[in-house]
Amino acid sequence: MSKFLSGFVSILGRPNAGKSTLLNAFVGSKVAIVADKPQTTRTAIQGVLTTPECQVVFLDTPGILRADSPMQKRMMNSVRDALSERDLLLYLADVTLGFGEKDRQAIDMVRKAETPVILVLNKTDLLHKDKGALLPLIEQYRAVHEFADYLPVSAETGEGLETLFEAIQSRLPEGPAYFPEDHITDQPERFIASELIRERILHETRQEVPHSVTVAIDKWEQGETLTKIYATIYVEREGQKGILIGVRGGMLKQIGTLARQEMERLFGLRIYLELHVKVQPNWREKAMFLNTLDWRTMTGNDES
Repeated sequence: MSKFLSGFVSILGRPNAGKSTLLNAFVGSKVAIVADKPQTTRTAIQGVLTTPECQVVFLDTPGILRADSPMQKRMMNSVRDALSERDLLLYLADVTLGFGEKDRQAIDMVRKAETPVILVLNKTDLLHKDKGALLPLIEQYRAVHEFADYLPVSAETGEGLETLFEAIQSRLPEGPAYFPEDHITDQPERFIASELIRERILHETRQEVPHSVTVAIDKWEQGETLTKIYATIYVEREGQKGILIGVRGGMLKQIGTLARQEMERLFGLRIYLELHVKVQPNWREKAMFLNTLDWRTMTGNDES
C-alpha cells in the first residue's frame, strides 16, 4: 500500500499576484474573493485539497506590503504566521510586472522562514507567445534566492497547475488526513457571506471606496426554505456612503442582488439579503473595531 502524504503549504506574494485565484483553482471552489485591487485578501484563508494520495492544507495570505495602518499591520502579522511550521511555501510572482525592489523585500521576508520555496510565475496567459521573457525574470529571482523550483502557470486558465501540484505533492511528508475528505475551508458561512458582499463592492465601485469598506453580518436567520442575512457595510466618510447607495439606492441594490446570487450559488440556499451602510470614521485605525471584524471572533446573532 502506498504511503499517504499530507502537509501545510502557504501561498505568498505581493498584492494582486493571483494568490486567491490559485487557491480557488486548487480547491475547486470559491473560498477566497478575487478582485483586481490591492488588499483584496485581508486575512489568512485556508483551503484544503484531498486526493486519494494526499491532503494539502493551503493557506492564502494577504499581499506582502509595507504596513502603514493597524489593519495592514494585522495583515502582515498573518503573513508572518503563515511562514511558520509549513512544509512548503509558494511565492507567486506576476510575470507581467517584472522584478523590482518591492519583490526583493518580499522575498527577504519569505526566505527567513528557512522553508523550501517554489517560485510560481503566474499570469503566463497574459504573455501570449512571448514565453521567452520568463528566462531573464527567473534569473533575476534566482539572484536573490535559490528557489526549490521555478514553475510557470496561469491560475486563471489552469495552465501548468497539474505540474505545480505534482511538485507540491513530491515535497510533502508522510502523514494523516487532518480534515475529512469533503472539507475545503475552515471559514464559517457568515464570514464568506461578508466577503462576497465586499467582493461585489470591489468590482462595482472605484475611487477610494474599495479600501475604505468593510462588511459585518449582523444577523443570520436560517429558515426551512429561506435564509435571511442582514449585513452592514461600513465606510469612513459620508461621501463614500453616498457612492455606495447611489442614485435612488441603485448602486446598493445592484451590489445586494449580485452578492445574493453568488451566495445562493455557493451555499445552495435561497437567500434574502438586506444591506445597510454606516459611516465609521477611521475604522482601519481602531483596534477594537477591527477585533469585531475578525472572522475567528466575529460577533452577531444567529437564529435558526
